[in-house]
Amino acid sequence: MRAEIIAVGTELLLGQIVNTNAQYLAKGCADLGINVYFQTVVGDNLQRIKQAFDIARGRADVILCTGGLGPTQDDLTKDALAVYLGRSLYIHQPSMDKIEHVFASRGMEMVASNARQANLLEGSEPLTNDTGLAVGAAITQDGTHYLLLPGPPKEMKPMFDRYVRPWLQVRLTGVLPLHSKMLKFSGIGESSLEHKLIDLIDGQQDPSLAPYAKEGECTIRLTTRAATPEEGMAKLAAVEAVIRERVGEYLFAEEDISLEQQLVRQMTERGLTLSAAESCTGGLLAELLTAVPGSSAMFRGGVVCYSNALKHALLGVPLELLEGPGAPGAVSAETAARLAEGARERADADFALAITGVAGPSESEGKPVGLVFLGVAERGRPAATHRLQLSGGREIIRLRAAKAALYQLWQRLKG
Repeated sequence: MRAEIIAVGTELLLGQIVNTNAQYLAKGCADLGINVYFQTVVGDNLQRIKQAFDIARGRADVILCTGGLGPTQDDLTKDALAVYLGRSLYIHQPSMDKIEHVFASRGMEMVASNARQANLLEGSEPLTNDTGLAVGAAITQDGTHYLLLPGPPKEMKPMFDRYVRPWLQVRLTGVLPLHSKMLKFSGIGESSLEHKLIDLIDGQQDPSLAPYAKEGECTIRLTTRAATPEEGMAKLAAVEAVIRERVGEYLFAEEDISLEQQLVRQMTERGLTLSAAESCTGGLLAELLTAVPGSSAMFRGGVVCYSNALKHALLGVPLELLEGPGAPGAVSAETAARLAEGARERADADFALAITGVAGPSESEGKPVGLVFLGVAERGRPAATHRLQLSGGREIIRLRAAKAALYQLWQRLKG
């Protein structure tokens, strides 16, 4: 069974909000074994919404539409589908009673336009909105299933999970659900990862392999169809074993989590602590870590030591390393090591990471943009350093440096 997701709302086209509904619905369809081949975004225009339905009907068995069910005159999704299918709209009285009750209980006057949220297509099944006012709708015509859901995610997600999912399951015959596993890698680029697995990717049938990448991380998604999760995982195991044999040294997780999430989990489970000293990344490393819930159990804190004066005063880097004729300078392996040692000692942490470099846009100390030194300090061991020559703009260099530091820490923990 093929599906298309249509998101209605001019605000989506203008980039004012992010279309997270499509992501949620695509995942929900995959779990049911429904293939989503297309996603469409259309503005609040009756004719263009009708056109979107017409295009989708020609290439999908299931059309999931979100948005445009509200009370205002630009909420036109039900109107457009009613015209397109040649059906009338009527007031669904249970939904109308709920709307009137909500306004009365709040002591508010109900504007007449709110009745639009109770509109339902002739011949459709109502989809209850447990967290909002606009009723959804499910209808099948000429073999195509149409499902209308509200736009706000807090309304759309419960409606899909509680009502749309079982509605679709009844209509799925002989469709095996999809089962996927995510393998997460760091320390290897997307092209290198693909090169090592190219025969598997080119020759894929079932299971399928799909590589993805973002800064500092790569993902391989394995997918198959099976009647049960256990059967699905068994089918994926053989391909996963080959991948592990070739690139297992870079594999940091078997689920869709970030490197920082994995590090927080590992260090917390082992009772280890971490601190940081950041120059060119300006606190980005600490931001990545503290964005992870529970990171307070392992992250002691960090110092943004942008100037040489603070490197010396707060973390004890000797001035003769930082300044003067023949000094290695702030961007050097020697400074990275002392920064890491100083951050670890002052926080009394088990580990510390340090980052110093040239993020750009111009050179510093006569050193090129993208030159970065990392320091990794560990209690009871001398600090290790790593030299990087990164490419990209200022923000990309900062992010790549922070991710590279996390990778070096992961390697140390693994060792």
